[in-house]
Amino acid sequence: MDVVQLQRRYTEYLTSLFTDGFLDEQFKQLQELQDENSPDFVFEVVNLFFEDSERLLNELAKALVQPSIDFKKVDAHVHQLKGSSSSIGAGRVKNVCVAFRNICEEQNIEGCLRCMQQIKHEYSLVKNKLENLIRLEQQIIQAGGEIPVVE
Repeated sequence: MDVVQLQRRYTEYLTSLFTDGFLDEQFKQLQELQDENSPDFVFEVVNLFFEDSERLLNELAKALVQPSIDFKKVDAHVHQLKGSSSSIGAGRVKNVCVAFRNICEEQNIEGCLRCMQQIKHEYSLVKNKLENLIRLEQQIIQAGGEIPVVE
């Protein structure tokens, strides 16, 4: 596949991520911070998001299977995940975190378990989408092209 086709695929794919709510304006701002001095900036931030999210999801899973659930601890983990997802523009994950925090306030165990499944699902989707986006970027660069700016 030539560079122009890869760039077109990249633009269409990234546009769909915004249209479908996987990413929001914050992701565009991250991309704007990337330059010649830090060409891997977005890649590094996204990988930190993956590491942080997986750690927090594991902590949440542990907290939700305790005989006596500490809702403050659960809420703290969800709050961290919300901040992490907000910082990279993972809109759908952030939105589930908002709902999850409300359910934590109600101390609704069943609701928390449902939200946990939903958050794992949305995280898995956005992780897959971002990995595909990064792969496309790498293919464009390997083909000698530049990553197109999507408005």
